Amino acid sequence: MTEGRFGRIDGCHFGADWPRDANMLEHIRSALFLPASNPRAIEKARGLACDLVILDLEDSVSDTDKDAAREAAVAAADGDWGGRPLAVRLNGPGLSHEADLEALAGLKGLDLVVVPKVEVPEYAEALANRLGKPLLAMIETPAGIYAAREIAGVRSVVGLLAGSNDLAATLRLPGGREGLTLALQSIVLAARAAGVAALDGVFNLLDDPEALETDCEAGRRLGFDGKSLIHPNQIDTANRIFGPSASELEEARALIAAATGGAERFRGRMIEAMHVDAARRALKRAGLA
Repeated sequence: MTEGRFGRIDGCHFGADWPRDANMLEHIRSALFLPASNPRAIEKARGLACDLVILDLEDSVSDTDKDAAREAAVAAADGDWGGRPLAVRLNGPGLSHEADLEALAGLKGLDLVVVPKVEVPEYAEALANRLGKPLLAMIETPAGIYAAREIAGVRSVVGLLAGSNDLAATLRLPGGREGLTLALQSIVLAARAAGVAALDGVFNLLDDPEALETDCEAGRRLGFDGKSLIHPNQIDTANRIFGPSASELEEARALIAAATGGAERFRGRMIEAMHVDAARRALKRAGLA
C-alpha cells in the first residue's frame, strides 16, 4: 500500500472522504449519450430502454450552443427519468469548463458526472470536491491508460468509461478494435482492481447492426459491464448482449441450487464458490436476485 497526496492508493481509499457506492453502475448495460442542446432528444430519452442517460455538454455540442445546452441539462435533471440514473458529461478544462462546474455542483436530480480525458487521479479528486457527485471517468489517452488504476481508486469514481475514439486517434491506429485490445483490457483491469464498473466505448456505425453486435460481443468478452451508445437504435443490442441470456439465467439458477459448498461436479464440469458468486451476479443484473 502506498501513501498518496490524497490518501491510500489501495483501490478503495484514494480520493474524496465520502463513502462511494461502488455498485451504483453494476446493472448498466447501455449508457446513451445525447446532446443536451437537443430538447427533442432529451424528451424522447425519457421513454427509452437504456439503463443510463448521459446528457452531453462536450463533443456533441457546438461552441455556440454550450450555454443553452448547460441550461437544458440543469432543467432536465429536475424531470422524471423513470428511476434510472441521470448523468451529464461536462466540458474539459478550457471553454465552458468553469461554467459547467458551477451549474452542476450539488445539482438535485443529477446522479453522477461524466468527466472526459481523465489522466491523473488528482484531477478526478479536485472535480469531486467541487461537484459533490460521483464520477464516471473517461479514459481516452495513453496517459489515462497508464494512470487508470489510480484513477479508479479515487473514492468518488464509480466507474471507468473507455473513450475508444480518442484512444484510437492518440494511438494513431488505422481503425478497428484490434489495436485497442491492450488499452481496453487495461481499463477493465483497473476497474476490477478498484471494484467499480467498466463501460465499453461507443460504436460509430449507425446502419450496420451486425457490426454493432460483433462490437458488443467483443466488449463483453473483454469483461466490460456495458456499452456507451450514440443512437437509440443501438440500445436493444447492447441490452441483450451485456445482459444475461435466458439460458445463462437458467444455468445460474441451477448452479446455485446444486452447489453445496467447496469444489464439486455440476453438469460435467467442476465448480466452486467463485462460480456461485458469478451466477448470483447474473441473477442480480437481471433483477432476479
